[in-house]
Amino acid sequence: MTSRISKFYQRSPEERLEIVAESAGLSEEEQKILSGEKKFSLNQADHMIENVIGVLPIPLGLAVNFKVDGKDVFVPMATEEPSVIAAVSHAAKYSYSTGGFHTSYSGSIMRAQVQVTGLKDPYFASAKLYEAKEELLAFCNEQDPTLVSFGGGAIDLEVKLIQAEHEKMLVVHLIVDTKDAMGANTVNTMAEASAPLIEKITGGQVVLRILSNLADRRVVRARAVFENPFGEDREAADRFMYAYKLAAHDPYRATTHNKGIMNGVTAVVLATGNDTRAIEAGAHAYAARSGKYETLTRYEFGDNGNIVGTIELPLAIGLVGGATQSHPVAKTATKILNAQTSEELSGIIASIGLAQNFAGLKALATEGIQKGHMKLHARNMAAMAGAKDEQIDEVIRIAAENESYTFDGIKEIVKNLQS
Repeated sequence: MTSRISKFYQRSPEERLEIVAESAGLSEEEQKILSGEKKFSLNQADHMIENVIGVLPIPLGLAVNFKVDGKDVFVPMATEEPSVIAAVSHAAKYSYSTGGFHTSYSGSIMRAQVQVTGLKDPYFASAKLYEAKEELLAFCNEQDPTLVSFGGGAIDLEVKLIQAEHEKMLVVHLIVDTKDAMGANTVNTMAEASAPLIEKITGGQVVLRILSNLADRRVVRARAVFENPFGEDREAADRFMYAYKLAAHDPYRATTHNKGIMNGVTAVVLATGNDTRAIEAGAHAYAARSGKYETLTRYEFGDNGNIVGTIELPLAIGLVGGATQSHPVAKTATKILNAQTSEELSGIIASIGLAQNFAGLKALATEGIQKGHMKLHARNMAAMAGAKDEQIDEVIRIAAENESYTFDGIKEIVKNLQS
């Protein structure tokens, strides 16, 4: 299989689905799920959340040109925003012939926090907890023998002392290897179950018992060598680096820089049924871990004028549990990725984030972000302006001739076509 497909964007949705179905070995039913022919029912939705009244379809697209750790992959992305999938697919082309993306993973470690208050002797209580470490870990692992059977479970204990306004609080961190699960339910169960034992050991009162979404022991790193997209235009390459360096030193720019990264990351997280809010919160907290909000990516000039890029972010991603298995589209999207472990899936997602960021900086260094975005947004605007389905391609053609993609201009084109 190769993810390099010429002019994939010019093919019809049916042709694209046929290509990925053959590559991923999708059944006829799975193809119907993706195409919408077999709809996600109200009854299925009612089993997932409360007070269901309907469903909100989100477009599911496919990023191409990706090679991650030596393996070509098609990457499903769920997003309502034009230009995201086009941008990552375009950026991935510049890395394909130089080896694609290479990734590393710190491990599938999550942490739960158990807050203990009302302590007269918090340092003494901390020492007692460390003495009872093995007892606490064994008790936690009794809560999930299935996870333990797969080699996971509670593996360590950390005790933090937090100076609050009126007292010094103690916070117990239960360190848990969740393997291929995201792990929220597991670590929350362990935290809640261990509360009485922690109270008995410390003599304090437990308040909060919940996981932390700052998954700083579940960090993914990706790197790529991007062929110089600017040719002999050294000034454009320098502008690329200036754009990056502003994000590296200014939190106002870094916020938008990282938002662009998350355009790609969140789209894959959503497509695979993972927790988009947890990933977003963790990534932004990780960007501020030094006390200053910084960029999640780094760029340098490499050999032959190439640009080398890296990304580092926490990704609490699972392949089992939750919507990854209960939502039929998410389950099928994950099958397309053919990721066998959460580590492999995390590497793919980090690579998407790096590609998205490279594409954004490339655009900023040349024509700006808006021209390409508005061009891809034009189909949306044509529909908003009242164009019929059979008129949309003609509207886009005329807008391209006019070299203008403003909504007012597109409304005028539609008006003329329909008059």
